[in-house]
Order: sequence, then C-alpha cells, then structure tokens
Amino acid sequence: MMKEWQDYLASVKEANTFKNRIRSYISDRNKMLGKGGNKNSPPYTKKMGSHVTFDKQLEEELEVDIDSFKINDNLDPQIWNDEKLDPEIRKKLIKIANDFIDGLPVRVKVEDITLTGSLANYNWSRYSDVDLHIIVNFSSVDENEELVKGFFDGQRMRWNDVHDITIKEYDVEIYVENSGEDHRSTGVYSIMNDDWIKHPEYIEQNIDTETAKKKAVDIDSQTTSIQTDYDEGEYDKVMRNVDRLKNKIRNMRSAGLESELMEYSPENIAFKMLRRAKVLNKLTKLKYNAYDKMNTLDD
Repeated sequence: MMKEWQDYLASVKEANTFKNRIRSYISDRNKMLGKGGNKNSPPYTKKMGSHVTFDKQLEEELEVDIDSFKINDNLDPQIWNDEKLDPEIRKKLIKIANDFIDGLPVRVKVEDITLTGSLANYNWSRYSDVDLHIIVNFSSVDENEELVKGFFDGQRMRWNDVHDITIKEYDVEIYVENSGEDHRSTGVYSIMNDDWIKHPEYIEQNIDTETAKKKAVDIDSQTTSIQTDYDEGEYDKVMRNVDRLKNKIRNMRSAGLESELMEYSPENIAFKMLRRAKVLNKLTKLKYNAYDKMNTLDD
C-alpha cells in the first residue's frame, strides 16, 4: 500500500506541481490558496443599515422547517428493525463503501464502516442524510495525516458530487474518518459488525430554534457581503473572508457539539439550517471561482 501511495504522489508531481494538485483535494481548508502578507480583517467595521436584506431562500427554509428539528419517539422505522439496521440497507451501504474504496488510486485497509448522524438518532427528519463513515488509519497511508485527510476529502467530495444515491429517499454522503478521531455523536452504528458502537439515548429537548435562526441569518448576511465583494472583483478579499467565515462556522458548530446540548445546541442547529439552505456550498463556490478569476490571464 505504501508503494502505491508513493507511486500516486509521483504521478501527481508529473501531472502538475504537487501543491497545485493537493489544492484540488483540500477544498476550503486549503491554506495554500491564501496570499501571504495580507491583513485578514473582517468585512464589517460598521453596523449594517436597514437596507440590507437576507437571502430569501434561507428565510423561507428557516420559517417552514423549524418543526423538522423536533425529537422523534423512535428511530426511523424505514431504516431500523427493532434497533437493528435493515439487512437490505446494510448490504447496500457496504457495497457503496467498498465501491468507493475500490475506486481510489491507492489501496486502503478499512477498519470499519459506520452509520452516524441524525438517522442514527431520534432527531431524524426528511432533511437527514445517510452519513456513511469509512474508518481508516491515516498513518498507514502516510505519516503526514493532514495530507492524507486532504486527499480523502477531495476523493469523497468528488464521489458525493458525481453520484446521486439515495436510501429510502435520504441522500448518501460518504466521509472518510481517521481511526481514533474524536467523532462527536450520540449515535454510532457499526455496519460491518451490525451492532451499536454508541447507542443513542432518548432525551426530551427544548430546541432553541430562534437563537439558531439568528446565528444562521448572521452567517448568511456575511455570505451576501462576500458575494458583493466577488461581484466587484475583489477576489483576494473574497478568498480571505471565505476562509475566515468558514473557520467561524466550524468553531461555532464545535462549541455547540462540545456543550451539554451537543447535537441539539443552537450552534449545531444553525449549522444544519445553513447546510439545508446551501449557504455552505455557496461559500465554497465563491472561493473556487475567486481563485479561478485571480489566476486567469486573458488576451
């Protein structure tokens, strides 16, 4: 496996510079896309006036779907039979994971395949995804685990973009997880072993959706400002501020997941609102498009 990884790195260098190819794998975490020496100042230094409006799609999404964050009495009966994963679904998810691994340019030893997220808990809704986690020891691929993570992130994002697979009308989302990674979830099911690693507990929660909505709208308003910078051709500023805002979103969600409320914290609910309204996708596209514009040379 190590020889294949080294061969793969060599082929990357031949096709392009190594750093440029890795850029395509690391997505928004890619610090190499930034420009050194620039002051990373926030886009807002004054209070915004009343003329500012927020994304209509986000407003409608938040208004309509607040009830989707409620706690259900049972696990989703389409997915679970007496708290065991439906055998047909289990077989299909194993095949999907194996097909993904077989399509990689290097051989990888899979330690486990797990189902996590809201479908492995009581807070499932029609907006849930099948969060399919493939557990791999990153250090067995390369000692630079950050590089390996970037590689896997790129591969799984390409897979998720190219494929449109659903299980009981839920989108399947692949994620490659480093073994031993601190994965914050109250429900984790081993698909390989067909048993719970961490069984979810039913806890009645009063979800603070209003606070979550305020946090989500604030992030969306900043995204709108970045879009304005892009429209005005300030591409370097766009890239800096996308990185800054995405880091803020990650920290916000992490703080919520580390709190006593965990998945039910306003911070995590705000993150889900933003994801449903495709604000996170918009930020990623803004950064990619800004990078392309900065490096395009027309006649």
